[in-house]
Amino acid sequence: MSQRPGYVPGAFGGKCKNFPPRDTLMLSYQSKWIRDNSRLKFCEKSRQIGWTWSTAYEIVSKTSQADAAWDEWISSRDEIQARLFLEDCKNFAKLLKIGADDLGERIIDDKGHSAQVLQFANGRRAHSMSSNPDAQAGKRGGRKIDEYALHREQRKMWAIAYPGITWGGTLAAWSTHRGSATFFNEIITEIREKGNPKGISLHRVTLQDALDAGFLYKLQLKLPADDPRQQMDETDYFNYTRSGCADDESFLQEYMCVPADDNSAFLSYELITSCEYAVSETWKLDLAACKGQLFIGVDIGRDHDLTVIWVLERLGDVFYTRRVIELSKQTFEAQEAELYALLRLKNVRRCCIDCTGIGRQFSERAQKRFGKYKVEAVNFTGPVKEELAYPLRSTFEDRAVRIPSRGEIRADLRAIKKETTASGNIRFTADRGKNGHSDRFWALALAIHAGKTRGALFVPAAFDRARSAGGMGGRESRFAMSRKREVLG
Repeated sequence: MSQRPGYVPGAFGGKCKNFPPRDTLMLSYQSKWIRDNSRLKFCEKSRQIGWTWSTAYEIVSKTSQADAAWDEWISSRDEIQARLFLEDCKNFAKLLKIGADDLGERIIDDKGHSAQVLQFANGRRAHSMSSNPDAQAGKRGGRKIDEYALHREQRKMWAIAYPGITWGGTLAAWSTHRGSATFFNEIITEIREKGNPKGISLHRVTLQDALDAGFLYKLQLKLPADDPRQQMDETDYFNYTRSGCADDESFLQEYMCVPADDNSAFLSYELITSCEYAVSETWKLDLAACKGQLFIGVDIGRDHDLTVIWVLERLGDVFYTRRVIELSKQTFEAQEAELYALLRLKNVRRCCIDCTGIGRQFSERAQKRFGKYKVEAVNFTGPVKEELAYPLRSTFEDRAVRIPSRGEIRADLRAIKKETTASGNIRFTADRGKNGHSDRFWALALAIHAGKTRGALFVPAAFDRARSAGGMGGRESRFAMSRKREVLG
């Protein structure tokens, strides 16, 4: 697979002129999925190609039959998706003129788990719930797991859902990839490379496959007449979609079924997504009204990179993101105005600023105005980056931070690579792209440092002087030294 794939027209080609007629309900890849009655079936897929929609049709058309023996239990990544899934089921029931009653939200067990419930005339039900694996326990019947790789406890989900089809029903799971280290990808790899011991029927639909099957034609039937995509052919749309992604890794994963390589990244997708807010969760709060102390990290940019101001609220042992301010090609005066408005807040405890290069004067001015205790200037040397990066990762590993669920943030956190130089030193690198130069990663790392320490970061020169004086025997790690050296102000 090329790192920058281009669309190569398939069987249809052209500008949709040979695509299925308007009254064709399902495209070929959707029909293949619906007709697959395998006991276990999986699909790795592109984003937004109508998969959940077609699965809703499958549930309604099969579960409503007079001889249907089982309910269906649908697990979505959050409550909003669960409600939307059931809305699709209701719409198909109306389209197919099938009697169905929306029973609303119902408690489904003695543990208090709930689901949106649609009951058909035959008494069978479709239960649409969010991603808690424990809600699957004790239920019998078909299982549908939407966006499986986005679920936080994938292995547990399989362990609890699979026994539910012992007496009948099928288990179907589909998803866009979220890195190579997920249980979802483990199963895909097992199917392809290890003889498929579970006997799973595997489907794969990339954006290329969907376009070849007529996806763009169906999309254009739904778009407003003035939508610019109305004038696109498949190649245009493919390139349009790719150009809108945060980076090529994101495009390959989100649309071409190529999982991002977690072995080459400092943070795995599983780590990142496990700390993301739910899509429906409100995380931007009135900063002045926050009950916890606020900590700020600032990564400075101007012409080529973003300036990112990341604000965390510490509640107990967890850091909650409350603002991510991204400034592109703004004057230093405008950047200072954004930052100073935050630093004036009484509940802002500390702020760490990247003072490397163009950030030096910026941080000095902030220190002069707000004091050196409240504002720390951090020079991004190699050892200092190491001191910032590892605590950030350990915070993710401890699930002690919450971040917004945004593609740009995810791509920035993923972009950092750890390399070992020929002399044995650790170096953290990232490619510069349209998404920046991992500016969000370093802003978050600085904010976490501001919240975890009481004084300036370790200074290599001071470390070398202490080591040469014999105080450490030349053995103590930089990280241990930095912890010993914390000072007030």
